[in-house]
Amino acid sequence: MPEVEFRPERLLEVLTRHGVRYVLIGGFAAVIHGSPYLTTDLDVVPDIAPDNLERLSNALSELHARVWSESDPGGVPFAHDATSLAASRMWTLVTDLGQLDIAFEPSGTRGYADVARDAVHLTILGADVDVASLADVIRSKEAAGRDKDRLVLPVLRRIQEGTDRGDR
Repeated sequence: MPEVEFRPERLLEVLTRHGVRYVLIGGFAAVIHGSPYLTTDLDVVPDIAPDNLERLSNALSELHARVWSESDPGGVPFAHDATSLAASRMWTLVTDLGQLDIAFEPSGTRGYADVARDAVHLTILGADVDVASLADVIRSKEAAGRDKDRLVLPVLRRIQEGTDRGDR
């Protein structure tokens, strides 16, 4: 299967159109806060309310979401609903519009309510989106401790220091 073109604006539009409550986290949130490190996926933490997870399931159906794995990067189709989505703490998916990672409790956080509290509401690529605060992006990347997270942390801390001083 050929690699899918990453279309973040369309991914956000589908989630928004389906009324999914979520906070954008991870690398794309870092880019929004000023990171120069590009990313090729969206990471979201959804509200775990059953009605919201049902809307998320409907959005995933429209996106033809499949479970990504190294052995099958094109993804494996899977049946899902609110209950089955909630049964896993993390979903790494490939869709018709690119990769979408769903984390119910991102590293260093207690989940949706925790990151939603300080999220910034922005219009991004035409979609109204709640974006994790810079402090929460940093906290999550520190807790994850992956090489790619350690790479971007110094830049994010400098951005945060500038923001704290009012440089932005």
